[in-house]
Amino acid sequence: MKKLILFLIVASVTTAKAQYVVNYKKVADAYFQSKDYYAASTFYKKALKITSDSTQVVLPYGKDKKQNSDEKLIEDYEGSLYNLAESSRMYRDFSEAEKYYEVASTFGNPKYRKALFYYAESLRANKKFPQAINAFEQFIAKNKTDELVKAANLEILSCKFAIKEMRFPKLVQIKKMPGGINGLGSNYAPVEEGGDFYFTSSRPVSVTGKPEIIKEVKGETPIATKANPFINSLYKAKSGLQEAEVSIKKVDINLPKDMEFAAASFNPEGTVVYFTAWKENEKYAIYTSTKTGDKWSVPQSVGLQINSRDFNSAQPFVTDDGKFLIFSSDRVGGYGKYDLWFAPIRNDGSIGQVVNLGPEINTEADEKAPYYNTVTKKLIFSTDGRIGFGGMDFFESEGDLINWTAPKNMGYPFNSSKDDIYFTAINSDGSKGYISSDRESSCCLEIFEIKREYISVSGIITDCKTKKPLDGVLVKMADPEMEHTFVTTATGKYEFKMDSRKPVKLNMTKDNYFALNKNYSYEEIAKADTLMYADYCINSFKINVPIVLDNIYYEFNSAELTEPSKKVLDALVVIMDDNPEMEIELGSHTDNIGTDAYNQELSERRAKSCVDYLVSKNIAQNRMTFKGYGESTPVAPNKFKNGKDNPDGRAKNRRTEFKVTKK
Repeated sequence: MKKLILFLIVASVTTAKAQYVVNYKKVADAYFQSKDYYAASTFYKKALKITSDSTQVVLPYGKDKKQNSDEKLIEDYEGSLYNLAESSRMYRDFSEAEKYYEVASTFGNPKYRKALFYYAESLRANKKFPQAINAFEQFIAKNKTDELVKAANLEILSCKFAIKEMRFPKLVQIKKMPGGINGLGSNYAPVEEGGDFYFTSSRPVSVTGKPEIIKEVKGETPIATKANPFINSLYKAKSGLQEAEVSIKKVDINLPKDMEFAAASFNPEGTVVYFTAWKENEKYAIYTSTKTGDKWSVPQSVGLQINSRDFNSAQPFVTDDGKFLIFSSDRVGGYGKYDLWFAPIRNDGSIGQVVNLGPEINTEADEKAPYYNTVTKKLIFSTDGRIGFGGMDFFESEGDLINWTAPKNMGYPFNSSKDDIYFTAINSDGSKGYISSDRESSCCLEIFEIKREYISVSGIITDCKTKKPLDGVLVKMADPEMEHTFVTTATGKYEFKMDSRKPVKLNMTKDNYFALNKNYSYEEIAKADTLMYADYCINSFKINVPIVLDNIYYEFNSAELTEPSKKVLDALVVIMDDNPEMEIELGSHTDNIGTDAYNQELSERRAKSCVDYLVSKNIAQNRMTFKGYGESTPVAPNKFKNGKDNPDGRAKNRRTEFKVTKK
C-alpha cells in the first residue's frame, strides 16, 4: 500500500526581490508521479480552481504565465482534470471520481478514452447500477477492441447481479468497529489471538526530522510535507473493543525501519506469527517471527518455496490445525494475476511444496486474503474476477484444498459495491467474525464486525394414511440460484437453514409416494423471525392400482362436472404439477341402472370430461388417457341378496378413479 500524505503545508516565500507564486499543476503532477494521489488531487483542484462549493462544471484553471496557445491551455486543462479523476479513483473516493470522469469522458483526445470506463466503474461503486450498465455499454460500443472490453462485460453482469441480489439481502448483521480501531489511514486484516485483537493499520507515524521537499522550481514556492508517513504496521488492542477509547499498541517485531508489514496470521499456539512484509519498490514476501515471553524474534523469510525476487507472495493464512499455509501470489504457474496457493508446514516450521488451489477457485483476475475453516471445510476469499457487486467480493467454497465446490458469492450486505476483503471468524462454525471494507469510507479500508444469521425451516413428514413419520424422504429446498437437500430418518424430521428471505420451494419425494411441493413466498418468510415450522404428509401409490377421487359428481344423466367436483380435480392438478414425469389414466364407472351400452358411453364421456378439465388447467394432454368402464367393475353390490335396491352400494359404484401408469 502506497503512502498517503494528508498534512500539506504550502509555504509562501517572500524575498527582497519578488513575491513568488505556486504553479499548482506542476506540484500536482509531481505528487501524481510519486503516487501520492490524495495530495495530487488537492493540488489539481487548486490548479483547476475547484472549491468545495463548485458546481460539476469544471472550468480551465487560471494562467499564472501566458500560454503559448489555446491548444496548450486545453491540453493542460484536460490532462489535469483526467489526472484529478484518476487520483480520486486511486485513493478510492468514487464520489469525487464520478464527477471528474463524467467530464473527462467527453474529451475528444483518444488518450482519455478510458475515462468512460472508469466513469462507469465509479457509478457502480456508488451503487448507481442502471446508469453504470448504460455507461459500460457505451464504452464497449465505442472501444470494441480495447483491452477493457472484457472487464466491462463482466462489470455489466455484476451490476445486473447486484440489482437482483439486493432485493433479498442476506441475514447478516454488520457493525463498524469504534473509532479507535478505524483511525486515519486503512485498517484491515483483523484477527483474534490469545484474547487480543490484532489488525493492520496504515495510520500516520510521527517521524522527526527535516520536512521532505517534493519539488522546487525556480521562481516558485517550494512545496513541503510534514514527515508523518502512512506506514503499514501491526497493531494490538486489548479487551473492550466496543468502548469509545480503545487501548491500542503497535506490535514491535524488530523489522527494519524502511520495511512495512501487514496481514498477520498465527499458529494454533499463538507463538509464531506469519505476515506480509515489503520495502518500497520491492516485492511482497512472507515472513515469520517467534514469540518468547512478551518479545518477538527478528523476522525471518519463510524461504524460497514461498518468496522470490521475481514475484509477490502475500496475505498468509495458517489453518487452525497448524498444518497448512494458504497465501496469495502472482508466481508463475497460476491462472491469472494473484492466485491462491497452499503449502504444508512441517514439524520443524519449514515449508513444503507449494500447490495451486486450482481453476475452480482461481480466475484470470485476483484472488486474495484466504480464510479456511477446518471444521466446516469452507474457504472464504476475495476476488474481482467473478460476477459480484463490484470491486473485491467475498466468495465461499467447500473443499479439502484439492477439490472444491463452485465458489458462491456471499451476497449483500456481506459484500458491497466497493472492496470487501479479509474475513476472519471468531467461532467454530464461521458465523461470527470480522471483515475489512471501504463501503463507508471515501478512501480507506475499515474494520467491521459481522454476524451471519439464519432462519430454521423444519417439520415432520408423515404418511397421509397411517400418520406415521416417514424415513428416506428426499427433501429439497431451492431457489433459482441454489439447492440444498436433506434425507429424513425414522423421526421423519427435515431441517434447513435459510440465509436470506428469498422465496424458496420445498420438494418432498420418496419411492412409491406422490411428490409434494410447497412454495414459500417472500411475504411468508418475512413474517418469520428465526423459525419456520410446518408438518406435511405425502400419499402412497402403486403403478396401475386405482385411486378413487372422492366426491366427484356430475349433473343428472350428464357428463358435465359440478363445481364441487372441479375443486376435487384441482387437487389432482397439484399432484400432476408436483410430479411432472407422471402419466395417469382417468377412469369413470356407473351403477347398473340403465343399459350396459348406455352406461359404457356415459362413463366414457364422464372420464373424458375429467381429462378436458385437467387440460384446461395446463396439464399436458399426452400425460393422460381416459377410459369408461360402465357398470363392468363394481366395488359394492348394486342390490342386496334379497333383490332389494342398495343405494349405498350404487353410490360407491358411481365413481371416478385415476391410476398411475408411469412415474
